[in-house]
Amino acid sequence: MDKLKVGIIFGGFSEEHPVSVKSAQEVAKNLDTEKYEPFWIGITKGGAWLLCDGPETGWEDRGRRPAMLSPDRDVHGLLVLDGGRPEAVRLDAVLPILHGRFGEDGAMQGLLELSGIPYAGCDIQSSALCMDKSLTYLVARSAGIATPNFWTVPADGQLDPGQFAYPVFVKPARSGSSFGVTKVSGKEDLPAAVESARQYDSKVLIEETVVGSEVGCAILGDGSDLIAGEVDQITLSHGIFRIHQESAPESGSENSTITVPADIPAATRSLVQETAKAVYRALGCRGLARVDLFLKEDGTVVLNEVNTLPGLTSYSRYPRMMAAAGLPLAAVIDRIVSLAVRGKTR
Repeated sequence: MDKLKVGIIFGGFSEEHPVSVKSAQEVAKNLDTEKYEPFWIGITKGGAWLLCDGPETGWEDRGRRPAMLSPDRDVHGLLVLDGGRPEAVRLDAVLPILHGRFGEDGAMQGLLELSGIPYAGCDIQSSALCMDKSLTYLVARSAGIATPNFWTVPADGQLDPGQFAYPVFVKPARSGSSFGVTKVSGKEDLPAAVESARQYDSKVLIEETVVGSEVGCAILGDGSDLIAGEVDQITLSHGIFRIHQESAPESGSENSTITVPADIPAATRSLVQETAKAVYRALGCRGLARVDLFLKEDGTVVLNEVNTLPGLTSYSRYPRMMAAAGLPLAAVIDRIVSLAVRGKTR
């Protein structure tokens, strides 16, 4: 049987570029090359698209050829621009390994829809909804799922620091990996926190503090056929969880410990998993996503956020939760690519 030709897009020009490259490196280690023929498409920090040999260190300069996804459905794949006439490479599917803006927000998904190429992960609508935390909360609330109280500050919006009960969390509405997130203990620090968040997004979210522990659940699948990974739990010694911004996360976090499976009762574990599935369905997710929640002392759960293209690095939460449930990363990759191809033929 012929191998499936899979385009794997990584890098990007969001602040999460380095995390994406690390995720792609882990995918390269676990991809079944007996079944798939990979075409590695790296996007540099400057936005250049390069067909390269793989995501290993130095990929920007080694074996590179300019390339682009063609929106022409007759091409159904890549146009490789290596001097002379462009070479067309037909792809059976695309696996986007991109985090943050222009990869996880519906932009890349829109390009893939135009191209007609099946792709792994959430579609345009669910990607855009989940990227914007305020819209995520509104849709989740309509489905009966608890969320923090929140306020949005548009680009030209004014706010009264005296209207909030502190502490609050200030964050970009559409960013990830805790970039631009600040815990604000008093009203005098709020304006600076808003400006810090605006470095990453013109729309800023102010959230009430939810007292509880942070838990997460990896979800895999489509519709009613969903697999939930083991629940994990984050314990912080101080500050907030920002492992992807640390200098050496592979050797352990500077302020957090992640336990998987979480040390929680079986009934609570089931509640977290079922709530994560409900969030996933309400937001129209498909393929994969990681649903992060707060577990309160009274045993109730509150939505934190949804990551539609979660990190797949060696230290990332999604693959660890799935591995604990008996699905190694190689099996996860196989399933999400298979779902993409199968979904396009339904």
